[in-house]
Amino acid sequence: MASFVFGMNQSLDGYVDHREMRAGPALFRHWIDHVRDLAGSVYGRGMYEIMRYWDEDSPEWGAEQREFAAAWRRQPKWVVSRSLTSVGPNATLVDGDIEAAMRSLKARLVGEIAGFGPQLARSLTDLGLVDEYRLYLHPVVAGSRQAILRRPPAAAPPCRQRSPWARTSSG
Repeated sequence: MASFVFGMNQSLDGYVDHREMRAGPALFRHWIDHVRDLAGSVYGRGMYEIMRYWDEDSPEWGAEQREFAAAWRRQPKWVVSRSLTSVGPNATLVDGDIEAAMRSLKARLVGEIAGFGPQLARSLTDLGLVDEYRLYLHPVVAGSRQAILRRPPAAAPPCRQRSPWARTSSG
C-alpha cells in the first residue's frame, strides 16, 4: 500500500507562491532525488499547469534541470481537475470521484505518492487520505495567494533566519 505525502514550498506566513520562492541548489537536488524515487504524483490543476514547464526541453537548462525534467517525465502523474479536458504525457485526468480514485491509487501502488497543490492538499486532508506533510519553509512573507491548509493569522511575526537551501526570487 502506498502513502500520500504532500511536499510544498511555503512562505513563513503559510502561503504557496512559486513566484516568490525559488529552490537553491541543495533544495533543487533534493527535489530531483525525491521525484526520481516516487511511485507517482498527484497534482491539482494549477500546480500541474505550472509543472508542465518540464514537459519540453529548454536550451537554457543546465544538467540539473535536464535531470529533473527526465525524472518528472518518467513518473506517472494523476491530475485532479473539473475544468481540464486533457493532460500531457504520462498523466491521467481524474475528474470524477476523487476519493475513490485516490483510495484506489493508495491500494494499488507501493511506495510514496507525492501530492502537490494547496487546494488538493486541503481536499485530500478533509478526506483523511494524507499520511504525511513535508513543508519547505522559505524566508519570505507572501501575504496572499493560496494558503496550504488554512488561512494563517493576519500578521506574522518577523523572522530573520534563513535556510541554507532556500533563496528568494531576489537572490
